[in-house]
Amino acid sequence: MGRSVIVGLDGTGNSVPAVRWGADEAAARGLPLRLLHSWVSQPLNVSIAQEAANKRRYGAEVLGAAEATALELHPGISVTTEQVSEPAVDALVERSGQATLVVLGSRGHGVIAGFLLGSVSLHVLGCAECPVVIVRQDMAASYGEREVVVGVQEAGAQGEAVLDFAFAAAATHHSRVRTVWAWEPAAVAGFVPTASATCQGEEECTAEQEKKLADILAPWRALFPGVDVIEHVQRGRVAPVLLGSCPQARLLVVGRRMRRTPMSLGPVAFAVLHHSVCPVAVVPHS
Repeated sequence: MGRSVIVGLDGTGNSVPAVRWGADEAAARGLPLRLLHSWVSQPLNVSIAQEAANKRRYGAEVLGAAEATALELHPGISVTTEQVSEPAVDALVERSGQATLVVLGSRGHGVIAGFLLGSVSLHVLGCAECPVVIVRQDMAASYGEREVVVGVQEAGAQGEAVLDFAFAAAATHHSRVRTVWAWEPAAVAGFVPTASATCQGEEECTAEQEKKLADILAPWRALFPGVDVIEHVQRGRVAPVLLGSCPQARLLVVGRRMRRTPMSLGPVAFAVLHHSVCPVAVVPHS
């Protein structure tokens, strides 16, 4: 199949922003766009007959409309369509191993259905081998030159894939990257970076955290010298700090561990997927 941007279509209006976002990304990266629809996973609220032939016909219409949208936005990109008879989860997870990105749409805030953290999105987010981007139906169609926001973890291999993806995305779109490092006092146990017990006072602890972040980012500054980097250090829990940092973002990037169950994305990924005002990329890492 080769590297591509895959957009999963569920046959509702939720897919339109995902198609537009995926087409933009394919054009910017010089990659083919692959539109995928499962006729056996069509939404229950679509009023069509249940016969397989009618479902396939409906799927072909969904794919045709999505292809027309993508080519209208970017006439020069390569677009292929695929209608599969296997469940959407299985098809998307299987193809993620050879894809650069998987893009899914969602219905917006507070709705647990379709591709918003419902069974399809949740399983794909938890099992895909490549980054998965969630684009809500109520998000703006264009994000211009806005920044890429990324949550930075402690130094180590687990954060490398997340930073690689964020910096590459910023370089592709000629955007700056805002690296967000949240910290709490040493007495507070949790999953966020904490200040050491040796620093005294918030000012000293903040300076310590700024030094940690600068050290972690040094290799990526060297690899992407053309990317403008904002180092954002703030006391607080990760999810609220990230969400407060992305009102002007074109993309928010977080990580999740490989080989976790689909129901265990982690509290940070879960929170930003529900509440982010911009598309969210969930990047698997070891």
